[in-house]
Amino acid sequence: MGKSGFYQQNGDDIVFRGFNKISIDSKGRLAVPSRYRDLIAVQAENNLVITLNPLDRSLWLYPLPEWDVIEDKLATLSDFDKQSRRTKQMMRGYASDCQLDSQGRILLPKELRSYAELTKQAVILGQGNKFEIWNETAWDAQRDEWLESVGDDSVSTPESLQSLSL
Repeated sequence: MGKSGFYQQNGDDIVFRGFNKISIDSKGRLAVPSRYRDLIAVQAENNLVITLNPLDRSLWLYPLPEWDVIEDKLATLSDFDKQSRRTKQMMRGYASDCQLDSQGRILLPKELRSYAELTKQAVILGQGNKFEIWNETAWDAQRDEWLESVGDDSVSTPESLQSLSL
């Protein structure tokens, strides 16, 4: 186990975890929680890529080495499959390089802030190889909706989750 907020497996794989409320300043900057900064500095030399999440109205923030893996996966998708092409258009088209400044902040591009409806209060969630950034109110509503559906017999559990033992 490493520091709170992430752990390393086999000395290589970095897994981000945790929930943090964050503020976005008037210039559109957010401070990455301090518990992640050293790891980002070591693993990505403070280089990150931010893009929209094509599945939810939020943003995905990747350390650059992790984004490179995503780029390779996107490259294998066919342009002749509509969903694959749309995924590539959204993720690559809105991908922006960013770097942690000396105070651990990143500048969120205006288009991405608008897409995710980020103004003053947001949340950042560790999601393994990346972070999700949500408008705080939208996250609270979405989380509550998801939690209310737990145990709902009308919602089928995907096969990929049926063997998950928690």
